Amino acid sequence: MSHQSDYFPILGIHEFAEKQSKNCDLLFNELNGERRIDEPHKHDFFIINLFEKGEGIHIIDFVEHRIDNHQIHLVFPDQVHQWTIEKETIGYQLMISREWYESFLPALRFSSSYYFLHPAFTVSDEMYELLLHEFQTIKKELGEEKVFWDLIRKRSELIGLLISKSVEGAFKDFETYNSTPIISKFLNLINEHFKTERSVSFYADKLNISANYLNIVCKKNLNASASSLIQDRILLEAKRLLKVSEMSVKDIVYDLGFYDHASFSKFFKAQTGMTPSQFKE
Repeated sequence: MSHQSDYFPILGIHEFAEKQSKNCDLLFNELNGERRIDEPHKHDFFIINLFEKGEGIHIIDFVEHRIDNHQIHLVFPDQVHQWTIEKETIGYQLMISREWYESFLPALRFSSSYYFLHPAFTVSDEMYELLLHEFQTIKKELGEEKVFWDLIRKRSELIGLLISKSVEGAFKDFETYNSTPIISKFLNLINEHFKTERSVSFYADKLNISANYLNIVCKKNLNASASSLIQDRILLEAKRLLKVSEMSVKDIVYDLGFYDHASFSKFFKAQTGMTPSQFKE
């Protein structure tokens, strides 16, 4: 485990790659039988899990998802996850390095914020077979004497397209997240600036619209105010840091740009019903 500057136990892809070549932009791994990751941690790479048979619980950014047959579970770089997998489970994982992830993302076709809401979903039997075929072909290619990386990259992009095909329209909020580019741009900007920028007008300026209009779009599409979306992101980071980092609460208060401990506690308690130290325990 390496402790990076943001104090998380972060697992780098190289720590999984000792058996494979130095060029490790993509790794294949099989999940068989039970395993527990009790300690929440985060990865600096992207993971696609394909479950053939599954039973258990997968917690991604503090939300529980059941593990079931013929499911895809996505874990994005920097997300915090932990799971308990029962012994009947059979699954396959692709781990994609951060470098490749950037160029892989367009293959998912929809805003990553949409997948953050729906990281786990069941696919049809027919889709499962298509995905499994790609996973196994990648596994085979990785075993070759001379690995053809361009081919592997294309196959992983094909997997991304198949995933987006499965997700399209599968959830009720699909249209709202994908009908207007303002929403996904706003969410991406929040991700970039939430530690220093809390005002809706900052984001509205970046999007070349008025704060009022940004609010209307958020209310209409997501049934939430623009400022509550900024607060959600701060809260998520606070939870991640409290659970998974070595940082003291004092450091977290400072890192997230709060005026003092009291204002952070008040914010956290209003959102979760718990004090930061209760949540940490």
